[in-house]
Amino acid sequence: MAEAGLAGRKGLPAAVEVAVVGGGPAGLAAAIAARQAGFDRVAVFERFHPPIDKACGEGLMPDGVACLRALGLRPESLAGRPFLGIRYLDGELAAEGRFPGEPGLGVRRLALHQALAERAEEIGVELHWGVKVRGYREPKLELEGGEVEARWVVAADGLHSPLRASAGLAGEPTAARNERRFGVRRHFRLAPWSDFVEVYWHDSSEAYVTPVSPDEVGVAILWSGGTARFDSLLERFPALARRLAGAPAASKDRGAGPLLQRVREVTRGRLALLGDAAGYLDAITGEGLSLAFHQALELAECLRQGDLARYRRRHAAIGRLPNAITRLVLALERHPKLRRRAIAALAAEPELFNRLVGIHSRALPLSQLPVPGVLRLAWQLAWG
Repeated sequence: MAEAGLAGRKGLPAAVEVAVVGGGPAGLAAAIAARQAGFDRVAVFERFHPPIDKACGEGLMPDGVACLRALGLRPESLAGRPFLGIRYLDGELAAEGRFPGEPGLGVRRLALHQALAERAEEIGVELHWGVKVRGYREPKLELEGGEVEARWVVAADGLHSPLRASAGLAGEPTAARNERRFGVRRHFRLAPWSDFVEVYWHDSSEAYVTPVSPDEVGVAILWSGGTARFDSLLERFPALARRLAGAPAASKDRGAGPLLQRVREVTRGRLALLGDAAGYLDAITGEGLSLAFHQALELAECLRQGDLARYRRRHAAIGRLPNAITRLVLALERHPKLRRRAIAALAAEPELFNRLVGIHSRALPLSQLPVPGVLRLAWQLAWG
C-alpha cells in the first residue's frame, strides 16, 4: 500500500458525496463500489490506523470471491488458499459438501484489508485513518477534528456500531443467556491438512478451521454462554487439539461478541447501515464478509439512483436465505441429538449436501434443491 494511504491524508474535506464511517472490509467495499458507481468525492473515516484486524473466520464463499472481482480485485493475488467446500465433524460422524463451481478462498483478514485499501486508494477514495466520528446530524458528520457535510452517509462501523446507536437504529439487546454467542480466533503455523473449511461440533460450541495460506490455518471458535479463553474452548474438540498440538501460534487471540445484534431499520434519512452494523445474526454459517460485499454493491447502485427505500428491500432480500439457513443451523447447535442425526443424514446424502452448499453460496438457485433428498433428510431428523 502506498505511504499516503497508510498515513491518511492531512486535513478533512469540507464536503463529500459519500462518507463511509468504518474502514474495515465492508466500509472499503462500499467506498470502492460508490466510486465505481460514478461518485466523485467518496471518503472513508476510520478511527484506527492500518493494519486493522478483528476476529473473523476468514473463509470467503465463492460468491464473496466473485464480489471481490466486481470490486476490481484479483482474488488469486491475495496469497490465500482456495477451499472446495464445507466438512462437518461431530465425534465419529463426518459429512462434506462441495461447491459446484468456483472454490471459496481462505485469506488472512489483514491481507484482504490491505488489498481493499490499495484498491480504494487506486481509484481515488479519500482515506482518513485515525479519525474518530462522534455522531451524525444530517447533513453533517461530526468528527473529532471538525465536521464534514455529506450527501450520503454509510455506517460500516462494525458489530457494536456507535453510529447505528446514535441514529436510533439499534434494536433491543440480547437478554437470554443462551442467545449470547461469542467468538475467538487464533492462527497456527501449520500446513493445512484439508481442502475444506472444517467445522468441529461440540454441545453449544463449534470450531472452524480455515486454510488461509500454504503454511497457516485459522481456527475460530464460537460458543454460547459466558466468556471463555481459547485454550479452554479448544479442549472441547480433542481431535482438533491433537491436530494442532505443537504448532506455534501465528497471531494473537481476537474475540467478538455478543454476536446477535438487532436493528430497527437499515436506513434513516440519508444514512444507510452496512455489514455487521446493519444487524447480525450469527457467524455459524460463515458468510459475513460475502454478505457485506453484496450489500456494498447493491447500496452503491441505490445511492446512484438516490433510492434508499430500494436498499432496504435489497438488503432484506440479500439476507433472507442466509438468515433462514443460519437459524436452522443454530437450532441444530442447541439440540445435539438432532444435529448428529442431521450430520449422519447428510453423510448418507452427499449430493443433497452438495446442493445445499451450492445454494448457500449462491452458485445454485433454490429450485435446485432435490425434493426427494429433502424429504429423506426430514424423515431422518424426525425419526432418526
